[in-house]
Amino acid sequence: MAENRPTPPDVDRVAASRAAVAARRARAAVKAEIAAGKRTPLAVLSAAIEHPDGVEGRLRATEFLVSIPAIGVTKMRRIMTQLEISPSKRLGGLGKHQRDRLREFLANRTVSRRGSTDAHLVVLAGPTAVGKGAVAGYIRENYPDVHLSVSATTRAPRPGEVEGKSYFFVSDAEFDRMVASGELLEWAVVHNAFRYGTPREPVEQALASGHSVLLEIDLQGARSVRAAMSEARMVFLLPPSWDELVRRLIGRGTESPAEQARRLETAKLELAAQDEFDFRVVNQEVNVAAREVVDLMNLRKAPSLL
Repeated sequence: MAENRPTPPDVDRVAASRAAVAARRARAAVKAEIAAGKRTPLAVLSAAIEHPDGVEGRLRATEFLVSIPAIGVTKMRRIMTQLEISPSKRLGGLGKHQRDRLREFLANRTVSRRGSTDAHLVVLAGPTAVGKGAVAGYIRENYPDVHLSVSATTRAPRPGEVEGKSYFFVSDAEFDRMVASGELLEWAVVHNAFRYGTPREPVEQALASGHSVLLEIDLQGARSVRAAMSEARMVFLLPPSWDELVRRLIGRGTESPAEQARRLETAKLELAAQDEFDFRVVNQEVNVAAREVVDLMNLRKAPSLL
């Protein structure tokens, strides 16, 4: 007696075709963002690793590489051979060692505009407890070509913070004087509590001497800098998830429960402003996030082999 098997449903070829077209367009959009400098290759690779079945994860390694400025087909093939990656591999399907090799390669080459050697002002902002200070600190220790602007603040030092390196800790009266005399590039009241500001002279001197400058500031300050210096590159630092942001804030233990709750409410508003920025970097690992920020500052040199 013949076995009754369920009849497979008809394939909706029209819907499948539309989905394929949409997927190709989404991948093309990612490649265009890389080519235009709107997203760094490191950021795209990180997204592919986190979501292998997402748009970034479905990108073939070959098309990913040729979307990077100054990498053509010939150079791409040489890179693929050196990194031991098959041409058929997609970013989301790379093995651990392949991911590590590709990440290291991307971190050691310039991916910004060709021929651009000018110093740049880069603003790093993001929600509370996202790790801006940790990323900036890593850059300070490992990338001496970057000039890190030191902010002035009216709050008291936290454990481990150093005067003149972490912040300039000043009184309210001194801060008032700096504002009145025009010594600050920007300033703002943060979390409805203390004032923070960026001394203008060190920034202008560093840029004039050919050094790129990194400002690690809050959202209000970032908006003020953009209004004053439209050429500044704006980078928004994101947490891997909301739960991780909460864990980091509570884990550092520097605020009372009431202050933590207030900062988390502010963080929701800050996260909603990320589309105002030119670039977004996820702070999953401090060293990787720091490399992505530096990558945007034209400081890495391309390896001579490639």
